[in-house]
Amino acid sequence: MLFGKPAGVTWLLVCLGNPGEKYENTRHNVGWMVADEVAERCDAPIQRLKFRALTNVLTISGEKVLIMKPITFMNLSGEAVRPAADFYKIAPDHVLVVSDDVALAPGRLRVRRGGSAGGHNGLKNIIQHLGTDQFPRIRVGVGNKPHPDYDMVDWVLGKPQGEDLEAIREAVRRAADAVECLIREGPDSAMNHYNR
Repeated sequence: MLFGKPAGVTWLLVCLGNPGEKYENTRHNVGWMVADEVAERCDAPIQRLKFRALTNVLTISGEKVLIMKPITFMNLSGEAVRPAADFYKIAPDHVLVVSDDVALAPGRLRVRRGGSAGGHNGLKNIIQHLGTDQFPRIRVGVGNKPHPDYDMVDWVLGKPQGEDLEAIREAVRRAADAVECLIREGPDSAMNHYNR
């Protein structure tokens, strides 16, 4: 026992996306792409169904981390996060959420220690279920819809092509680096390194 907590998981890494083939490799599933990159580095699949998510316990930067790909669909992500946080007694400042962000250019990253959902329904639902917006997050830029008349749902559920796809693939690798940095050194260090 360390500080009154059972030995075991010290972080949740929640990577947002939607289940099902039609959502694979869409802009909205960039969180799942980051999860897969992290898992590949640890040589461990994310396939155990627990807390309404595909999960595994990985060692990242020396910490035991429950990695989660919620299968609740994006808008209900908090329904997976809250039971896991309660079970492992994880405080919100150790719930790291990775999501897409249409307000950022393709390939840009933004690390934050907390704040509003910025219109992202997955983040909004997690804030509602945790009862706070003070949890760290890494947002991966997927770019905004090309013109005002374009439907936002069609945009985020579309698959990036060409230069956008290359930029997002590179950002997925850097986001996995940012996950390691944030868990090892904290959000301020990760912000300094990756918010460029």
